[in-house]
Amino acid sequence: MQPRGEQGYAGDVTPQLACDWWTRGDAVLVDVRSDAEREWVGFVPGAVAIAWKQWPGMAMNAQFDAALRAAVPPGKKAVLMCRSGVRSIAAAKRATELGIEAYNVLEGFEGDPDEQGHRGRRGGWRFRGLPWRQG
Repeated sequence: MQPRGEQGYAGDVTPQLACDWWTRGDAVLVDVRSDAEREWVGFVPGAVAIAWKQWPGMAMNAQFDAALRAAVPPGKKAVLMCRSGVRSIAAAKRATELGIEAYNVLEGFEGDPDEQGHRGRRGGWRFRGLPWRQG
């Protein structure tokens, strides 16, 4: 884990650590990708789906705050995951502003693109062999 408190949220965690916390019940795994991304690329069964931005247009989700508060009980951590670990930083900062201990999942669901611009081959939840499904 990399401390990032000075960045406005609790820190960054590896996909494996996020999965460990989540499966032990120490944290709520929140997938902040759009509905379209989860539908077409894959999702983590049991994760809470709360889009940070929605397709089309990637407009902010006006219900994000209320949905996050409802999903994360007091005293539990939130681990937030997006495609590559960028949007989830913004979501973790917002969660922290809401009083939630929030962490960003490094690499996200798909990881960074490779030399050909393809994701899923350089890190990420799916690449690391953690639980996920498609369709």
